[in-house]
Amino acid sequence: MNIIWYGQSCFKLSSSAKNLSGEPITLITDPFDKSIGLNPPRTSADIVTVSHQHKDHNNVAAIKNDPFIVDGPGEYEIKGITIEGIPSFHNKKQGAERGDNTIYVIKMDEIKICHLGDLGHSLTDEQMAKIDGIDILMIPVGGNYTLSWDEADSVINQIEPRIVIPMHYHLPGLKIKLDPVDKFCKEMGVSTKETVSKISLKKKDLPQEKTEVMVMGLK
Repeated sequence: MNIIWYGQSCFKLSSSAKNLSGEPITLITDPFDKSIGLNPPRTSADIVTVSHQHKDHNNVAAIKNDPFIVDGPGEYEIKGITIEGIPSFHNKKQGAERGDNTIYVIKMDEIKICHLGDLGHSLTDEQMAKIDGIDILMIPVGGNYTLSWDEADSVINQIEPRIVIPMHYHLPGLKIKLDPVDKFCKEMGVSTKETVSKISLKKKDLPQEKTEVMVMGLK
């Protein structure tokens, strides 16, 4: 599986399996609109997941190839990729301030990925029961609208994934007020200078002894 990041909460996951055109089966998470100040993804995909209906997460029109859209809770299987959408909230007040949010657990190439969307609270026992055995966790760390860097640390301790990829934090040009990734990285003991532009791995490559934080650079 390959992972690249476009900014905010938008990732492209590419499977080792092929679609009918002979291309890798791909999934895009939370594509954003150009109005936020970043360049939207200009790519094709087989599947798009949308955590909630805000402009920095729901620009499905930018994605080519007429993808299957997953935009809410439920269980799905598309082209061999299994997805479970888990209801949650954008804030600590049961969605009263910013509405609902969907957490996605995606299984691709035998690897379990959890994309938290714009999660704004710690996880309940019911949510944790569905978020089990996660290999890769994509977690917001920029605060203001989602988890802050220290709240993100607590959620990571709840889930205990093998790899953590921070997302939804300040980047040059971004018009949404978010904190930079630095505080989160300091808390986790990693350097913001050690970024990767692409993650390529197989199930057997996942770290076994401790959780590894991987800060991604933009595609």
